[in-house]
Amino acid sequence: MPIFHAIVLGLVQGLTEFLPVSSSGHLLLVPWLMGWNDFADVSVEKAFDVALHLGTLIAVVGYFRHDLVKYIQEGLRMVFQRQRPGTPEGRLAWLLVVASIPAALFGAIFGNWVDENLGKPVIIGVSLMVFAVVLAWADRRPGERDFSQMSRRDAGLIGMAQVLALNPGTSRSGISISAARLLGFDRDSAVRFSFLLSIPVTAGAVFVKLTKLFKDGVPEGLAMPMLIGVVTAGLSGWLAVAGLLRLIKTQTFNAFVIYRLAAGVAVVIIAASAWR
Repeated sequence: MPIFHAIVLGLVQGLTEFLPVSSSGHLLLVPWLMGWNDFADVSVEKAFDVALHLGTLIAVVGYFRHDLVKYIQEGLRMVFQRQRPGTPEGRLAWLLVVASIPAALFGAIFGNWVDENLGKPVIIGVSLMVFAVVLAWADRRPGERDFSQMSRRDAGLIGMAQVLALNPGTSRSGISISAARLLGFDRDSAVRFSFLLSIPVTAGAVFVKLTKLFKDGVPEGLAMPMLIGVVTAGLSGWLAVAGLLRLIKTQTFNAFVIYRLAAGVAVVIIAASAWR
């Protein structure tokens, strides 16, 4: 894999993993549009995917590191010291666990089927448009609830919505933000919960994939592109997290809705024209 390709894909992963536009969809569309054949070998694709997700995991953990320490401490205290109902931080820690379960289960069971049957350009294009409408609709609902008002039911529903993100083009952050907004949470709480929810889900996937990578070994010539992918995905991911949290203080998600609609239409037209 050329270093330039690694940089581009790292930037794409870092930005789109946290912005509500679908990282998995973009990572499939960019090589398709550019005519790159870096992933003709499945082992290369899987190894580089690990690097990209490791980079974004480092970014979000680094950004929320102080909060995470508090959540973990308070969550463990609820278990070992049997504190009930526990602190807000402890409750949130376990709500994140609850919300992570549906996607983890469905991914483990249907992951291979998704890889084989979804991820086609037309499907991605349509998904970008459909879930743009969902995001626009959800963001227009009134929302004033914050973290302290989240229940197990809320966490479970957001987690179930996140299952839809197994389909490239849906967007994990987009669908979890949409679900939170529909449940009446304000933009800041919806975005923060989405970012925090990415940590256990991504960490689990990275752990499983790294285990297999260590067993099979890094494909020849891919070590440097993987390192570049980790760094670029991490840096751009950090910027995406910080930027979106700042943006939603004063803006709606309309810019992302418009982008998704435009990108979806463009992808469908390109695919239909047989240009690619």
